[in-house]
Amino acid sequence: MKSHKSSPKRSAAIAAPVAFLLALGLLSLYHSAFSPRRYPRVVDVASSSSSSSSSSSGDAGTCDLTRGEWVPEAAGAAPYYTNLTCPFIDDLQNCMKFGKPSLDFVRWRWRPDGCELPRFNAARFLDAMRGKSIAFVGDSLARNHFKSLLCLLSSVAQPAEVVGAAEREVDATGRVVRRDFYYGSHDFTASLFWSPFLVRANLSNATIGMWDVHLDEPDARWAAHVASFDHVVLSGTNWFLRPSVYHERGRAVARNNNAIVRGSNLRELAVPRALRAAFRVALGAIVDADGGFGGKAVLRTVTPAHFENGEWNTGGDCVRTRPYRRGDRALGAFEAEYRGAQVEALREAEAKARAKGKGKELLLMDVTGAMDLRPDAHPSRYGHLPGGTVEGNFIVDCLHWCLPGPIDMWSELLFQMLVHQ
Repeated sequence: MKSHKSSPKRSAAIAAPVAFLLALGLLSLYHSAFSPRRYPRVVDVASSSSSSSSSSSGDAGTCDLTRGEWVPEAAGAAPYYTNLTCPFIDDLQNCMKFGKPSLDFVRWRWRPDGCELPRFNAARFLDAMRGKSIAFVGDSLARNHFKSLLCLLSSVAQPAEVVGAAEREVDATGRVVRRDFYYGSHDFTASLFWSPFLVRANLSNATIGMWDVHLDEPDARWAAHVASFDHVVLSGTNWFLRPSVYHERGRAVARNNNAIVRGSNLRELAVPRALRAAFRVALGAIVDADGGFGGKAVLRTVTPAHFENGEWNTGGDCVRTRPYRRGDRALGAFEAEYRGAQVEALREAEAKARAKGKGKELLLMDVTGAMDLRPDAHPSRYGHLPGGTVEGNFIVDCLHWCLPGPIDMWSELLFQMLVHQ
C-alpha cells in the first residue's frame, strides 16, 4: 500500500485542534471524575487550626482543599523540620544534607481556592491518635509520605521501632515488608507495609524484572492485618509500569505492554485497567476485612514525575527552582488516566460497601493536581543511596519528594481527614 504524504501545514492544521480537544477532554475528565464528593473538604477552617492562619471570605463549609495554588510562605516562616531535627529522612530524599542548591522549594505553601489549609499540628494529631494505629500501604512514595509524617511528629514525640532488623521479613527486592513505630507517650502505632502492587505479586524473572501480578488477590502481607488498624492510607502506581503478566483465578490472562512473553498469545491489558483492578481488590479487602475494619481508609492519588530533557535513564533531570503557576501546563495523559482509574476503583468499592450494608469510610486524598505544579521539589541529583556522602554516587530522582518539602502538605490533608472531619 502506498503511503500518502501530507504537507506540514495540513498536518499542523489537523494536529492543533486534535491536541486541543484531547487536552480539553482530559481536563474535563480530571475535574468531573469524582464530582460532587471530592476529598478532602474542610468545614470550619478557622476553628481547626491553632496557627495564625484564618479562613478567607470564601465559604469554608464548601472549600475543596484539593484545588488551589502554591503561594509564598509568610515572611519568617520556617519549615516544620530540617535534616538536623528529624532522624527519619532517607538519604535518597535528604536534599538539605546533600546540598540541593536552591532551598526555595520549602518556602511555598498550598492555598486552596476560597480558604486556608491549616498547618499541621503535631500535638493535636497525636492526641487524636491516642490508643490508635495507622498503616501506610504502597511503594516507595508511600514510604516517602510515611517518613514525612514521622518527621512532622518529631517536634512532639519520638517513636521506638518495634521490630528489630533481624526479625523483619524481606521481599524478593530486598525491601523490608513491614515496619512499626510506636509512640509510647500516646499509645499510638504508625506502620509501613511495602506492597507496590497492593495485590499479590511475585518476581518471576529477576534478570528482566518480570512480575506475576494476581489482580484478584490482595497482598496478604498487609491485608491479613488490616482489621487491626484504625486507619489505612493506600497508594501506589509506579510499579505497574514494570514488565508484568497478570493472573486471575490462578492462571495468566494478560500482560502489560512492557512484558514480552515468548510463545504466548496473552492479550495486552492497559496499565490503567490493571491499576484499577488492583485498587478495587485492595479496597475490597478493607471493606470485607475479617474481624471488621471500622476506621477510615484513605486512597492517595498518583503524583507526577517531572523529568525534562529525557527520562531517568536517558539524561533527564528536574532543575526548576519555582512551582508552576496554575494553567502553566496541562496534566499529563498518563497521570490523568491513572488518577481516573484510582477514582473509579474507589467509587466501585463504595458501591460494594453500600450494597453489603457496611458503613465504611473510604476517602480520596487527591494530591495529583497540587503536586503536578511542583517540579522544583524533587531530589534531582541531591539524593544519595543510604550511607552515601556528598561526593558519592547519586541517582537523578524526579519522582520522589525532598524532605522537608511540599509532600508535608499530604499530612496536612490527612490531619483534616482523620482528625478535623
